[in-house]
Amino acid sequence: MYNPEFESMPRDEIEQLQTERLQTTLNRVYRSVAFYRHTFDAIKFDVDSVRSVREIRRLPFTTREDLKKSYPYDMFAVPLKDIVRVHSSSGTTGQSVVVGYTKNDIAHWAQVTARALAAAGINEHDFVQIAFDYSLFTGGFGFHYGAERIGASVIPSSAHGNIAKQIRVMKDYKTSALLCTPSYAMEIAYKMKEMGIHPETLKLRCGLFGAEPWGAALRARLEEMLHIDAFDVYGLSEIMGPGVSSECVHKNGLHVNEDHFIVEVIDPATCEPLPAGAQGELVFTTITKEGFPLIRYRTGDRASLMEGTCPCGRTLVRMSRVAGRTDDLIIYKGLKVYPVQIEEALLKAENVKPRYMVYLDQEDGIDAMEIRIEVSDALFNDELKNLLAVKNKVARILEEDLELVAKITLVEPGSLKGDDGGKSRVVDRRA
Repeated sequence: MYNPEFESMPRDEIEQLQTERLQTTLNRVYRSVAFYRHTFDAIKFDVDSVRSVREIRRLPFTTREDLKKSYPYDMFAVPLKDIVRVHSSSGTTGQSVVVGYTKNDIAHWAQVTARALAAAGINEHDFVQIAFDYSLFTGGFGFHYGAERIGASVIPSSAHGNIAKQIRVMKDYKTSALLCTPSYAMEIAYKMKEMGIHPETLKLRCGLFGAEPWGAALRARLEEMLHIDAFDVYGLSEIMGPGVSSECVHKNGLHVNEDHFIVEVIDPATCEPLPAGAQGELVFTTITKEGFPLIRYRTGDRASLMEGTCPCGRTLVRMSRVAGRTDDLIIYKGLKVYPVQIEEALLKAENVKPRYMVYLDQEDGIDAMEIRIEVSDALFNDELKNLLAVKNKVARILEEDLELVAKITLVEPGSLKGDDGGKSRVVDRRA
């Protein structure tokens, strides 16, 4: 463990630490953030009345809409001169959310991403290739800090440039750990196969993937094609960036860094708290953030919590892998399906990539669905009859597995590539 004093802390001590840090955070936001001061005053909430972390349920939620209304800096809790880094989260539509970091925030960010890397077995002997985008998106920078903190050698390849170059860097620089989105990792895997590069000729042994929901089927495919251990890591720009939680070698849930974040799961419809094991919406409160602290932020991500000590020795609460978004449930002609189910079905077809978009429209009052799917480079340049065969196979799998009948459109490689931090794969244009 990178920080055993916190990662294996007894539960009563974790709760006491969270209580103390929550009290400090509540006082900070009341003094410095007009939104929280007005919100607390409206419900006559006394920030000095909190005696236990369990009382967090008395507090109101913060939503993405609240953050967008505060654009750009109204949610900052420190003077702008104390902000040393600015990132933003664009989301899928509308105004972006601007996030500020103080020097201490950056140090804490490095700490939690270092924990994620260490939990996956990465150490000072590794060459870590970071193929997340280095931009306003938080992925690249967060892992960069953590990798340097544990003493690893960082290869900041970013997500730009062609896939073949990523592979050449991986081979020539002896990359042992790959960090990127799971869909980008699949692009790398397919390109390696196309180039005739066998994984055994590389030093690659593990990968940390995140920034988009991905299921067990995609993990299995990545591990098979790249000959690696694939680990899930979770984070969102509003809360910190990558490193909010991450898997250990047992891959039985993601350990939440509870000395920095308080996590809850609520019923998204009623906003009532749900017990361990029940899937609902993740809600996070930051308790060490200085620049951009958030209270009970509704993430829109669906997961459940797991209690009990992990075989790795960490006592931190674990969350399940994110199953999708609370707002991405597709209801189509009476059928209910989540994008991750479509992803798992697509992985059964050859020559298609798990990069896809679902478009919902109404034609003469009747719902219509189109699924656009990227194909491999080799297939895109192949004969038309082979493209039609793959298209028909995909349609058959979706109908057999999900009872889903939709228009299938195969598109060229890279044509669906968007923001690395984007999570939505559904565009609903129905009136």
